[in-house]
Amino acid sequence: MSLFPTEIETQAAGLIAHFRERQLMLATAESCTGGLIAGALTEISGSSAVVDRGFVTYTNQAKMDLLGVLPATLDQFGAVSRETALQMVRGALYRSKADVALAVTGIAGPGGGSAEKPVGLVHLAAASRSGRMIHREMRYGAIGRGAVRIATVATALEMLMEAAQASA
Repeated sequence: MSLFPTEIETQAAGLIAHFRERQLMLATAESCTGGLIAGALTEISGSSAVVDRGFVTYTNQAKMDLLGVLPATLDQFGAVSRETALQMVRGALYRSKADVALAVTGIAGPGGGSAEKPVGLVHLAAASRSGRMIHREMRYGAIGRGAVRIATVATALEMLMEAAQASA
């Protein structure tokens, strides 16, 4: 029995195999997903050859302490922003042995949204040591907390694969 939907498990298994073949390591920095991305990856047998570490940085303080996100960035743009996601992914790459890192920050709901930053807004960033940087702003909508989080995991796994292509 898997903890994740079949599609996520299949996607994670493909990603683990791809990284293992290329001898690449990865790290995650997660806010709104609370470790689900790392959880999906480590659900796959043999993932220890690929997954270096995961940072769960749910609070702003954790983002600053563990990933080096600047207080000024959080003050100016907020935790759920492109700028914060990019600083999170750079911090994860810098503070790990990973070749590729992924960061997510968003509003899973059901509360916490605003007109400017609605429930379902998630910023994702992937970076590789080769210099590749990818950002996506996803607006999943108010589809439910669990659905936003699982949709974010799927998008994150896609982005990790895309970033790995540039690292090979």
